[in-house]
Amino acid sequence: MTQHDTVGSARPGGPARPLTGLRVLELGSYIAAPTAGRMLADFGAEVIKVERPRGGDELRRWRLREGDTSLLYRTLNRNKKSVTLDLRTEAGRKLALALVAECDVVLENFRPGTLERWGLGPDELRAVRPDIVLVRISAYGQTGPYRDRPGFGAIAEAVGGLRELTGDPDRPPVRVGVSLADTLAGIYAVAGAAMCLFRRERDRADRAATGPDTGDPEPPATAEADSTDFPGLVDVALHEAIFSLTESLLPDHEAYAEPRRRIGGRMEGVAPSNAYPCADDRTVIIAGNGDSIFTRFMTAIGRTDLAEHPGCATNDGRWAHRDLLDAAIGDWTCQHDADTVLAVLEAAGVPAGRIYRAADIATDPQYTARGMVQRFDVPVGDRVLTGVGFPGVVPRIGGQDGVVDWLGPDLGAHTHDVLTGLLRLDGADVEQLASTGVI
Repeated sequence: MTQHDTVGSARPGGPARPLTGLRVLELGSYIAAPTAGRMLADFGAEVIKVERPRGGDELRRWRLREGDTSLLYRTLNRNKKSVTLDLRTEAGRKLALALVAECDVVLENFRPGTLERWGLGPDELRAVRPDIVLVRISAYGQTGPYRDRPGFGAIAEAVGGLRELTGDPDRPPVRVGVSLADTLAGIYAVAGAAMCLFRRERDRADRAATGPDTGDPEPPATAEADSTDFPGLVDVALHEAIFSLTESLLPDHEAYAEPRRRIGGRMEGVAPSNAYPCADDRTVIIAGNGDSIFTRFMTAIGRTDLAEHPGCATNDGRWAHRDLLDAAIGDWTCQHDADTVLAVLEAAGVPAGRIYRAADIATDPQYTARGMVQRFDVPVGDRVLTGVGFPGVVPRIGGQDGVVDWLGPDLGAHTHDVLTGLLRLDGADVEQLASTGVI
């Protein structure tokens, strides 16, 4: 997909998206809650992102090269509306509650207790919208002895058990090059919100089937953030999101007292599966670890001796011979460029792929065919960058490419429209709020 649009300009609408009609208030910053908001907005939800006046989300300045808004912010906050609001003021608190009353979901990723200190805790939210879905993302969750500890995604990778598994055995653990914990927590947050919304609609249908709907029940006066009588509460901890990725790490340790260790590009207990250098300074990943795949793989690279080796007939044997196999594969790949290696392996039905760089993604026909690179003109300071590629929408729904309507907006770009349209304030009220620093 090679459409060209300018930041803030909506593209022509296609079929109705699954979440059209859903309204979300995003109180988060950085990456975790904004990732959840981005996913909901991608599929049609109206996401109103609240940012502090005079600065906004700090992500606007992360990796900033020109202008006042980074491409990272533009990416993670696409399809949203930006409203400035000082939640620490009484006027800001009242406006936030007025917005909550018009929304279905609230997203936040502050430290536990922050919303409560601002008078925007679960009790206050449910008082204005009893059936609100409140999604809370934090380092360690809303309960437990660590709930008040500060933490970012890097800490979650460590505490969640992933960092110890990442890197080479003779070097300190390393981090992947993206905000994995925050992004994963955002995805779990969307899943949790969807489940709560599904239950809410199912309960409404059940009430309608059994008699006249008298409206949503009022929440108990003493509802607590971690109580079981708040069916719309979603509590996502960054370290738990990471822990969920570690497969059988814990049961293997508990059952066999065998700690997992860093093993570089390999996967514990799976062989051959690794990264291999080619003659043109590119690297390929080859996963030849299925029994029949392995035989085809070894035959394709001229190592029928290994294909017929009785000790390599099954995965456990291949794992025991992993050094021998990796040496043989590396000797072969080093003699050919990456294109040749991949062509041979594709013909043999062996899963393999080049390690892509950004330039590879930008021109790859598979990405293009599925709308995974979408292009925008982006103003940065005194100039406009034309046709900049941004990631597309995942997953595809109904066989259609997802569409990015607009990139993350300028700070407060929608404040006036939301306050006068959704909350029906008049222009003088908005001017007064601006003059006192509330917006």
